[in-house]
Amino acid sequence: MTNNGYEQRVAVITGAAAGIGRATALAFAARGARVVVADIDEQGGQQVVGAARESGGEAMFVRCDVTRDDDVQALVATTLEHYGRLDFAFNNAGIEVEQSKLADGDEAEFDRIMDVNVKGVWRCMKHQIPAMLAQGGGAIVNTASVAGLGAAPKMSVYSASKHAVIGLTKSAAVEYAKKGIRVNAICPAVIDTDMFRRAAESDPRKAEFAAAMHPVGRLGTADEIAAAVLYLCSPDAGFTTGVALPVDGGATAI
Repeated sequence: MTNNGYEQRVAVITGAAAGIGRATALAFAARGARVVVADIDEQGGQQVVGAARESGGEAMFVRCDVTRDDDVQALVATTLEHYGRLDFAFNNAGIEVEQSKLADGDEAEFDRIMDVNVKGVWRCMKHQIPAMLAQGGGAIVNTASVAGLGAAPKMSVYSASKHAVIGLTKSAAVEYAKKGIRVNAICPAVIDTDMFRRAAESDPRKAEFAAAMHPVGRLGTADEIAAAVLYLCSPDAGFTTGVALPVDGGATAI
């Protein structure tokens, strides 16, 4: 089999037990990468590992709470212990819990969103980058959002967290560009995942609004986001760093 840039490489994915993380983990595994599935959901994570192995891929699960620095440090250490290297990191763990205007927000909710979405990404890169420096390079993709490229009414803190992810991404990209580490962000619009379906079941108007916000007239799929992540990690993206890539059905073009 011809090497495609992923074979025998090692990819770590946080928030990998479901949705975009799951799709990306399976996509990496299908292309020959050795995948570390990281999540707080052990049952879901083990199911992803099982699915990857059933299709002929190689994967392992590591429980990781990105709000705990010792968990993130252990995730990288376990990856190096088992596979000897870290080539690709997809920092995808995040939460989306707001449903109120800014002045009605709760400080504890603010802290929780920032701890997971911003400090979680910072913690991951803080431990991933030294491992990549030691081996001469790597590629990191952080999950931001179209909400990090503009406004998100009734989700102001979530939007701020994703703006911050893009800021971390761009700064790290410049800091490590000459060291062979590329850092990019992916900015999905509304993606058809289990989390979205649950929200749509509670309020069917959300599904109609979400489809209408995309000029293509539909939601995105987790596989489409995974494809973009794999591109950003591939040799084909060797001249691409510091980018916040919208994968949004044209939403940000309006």
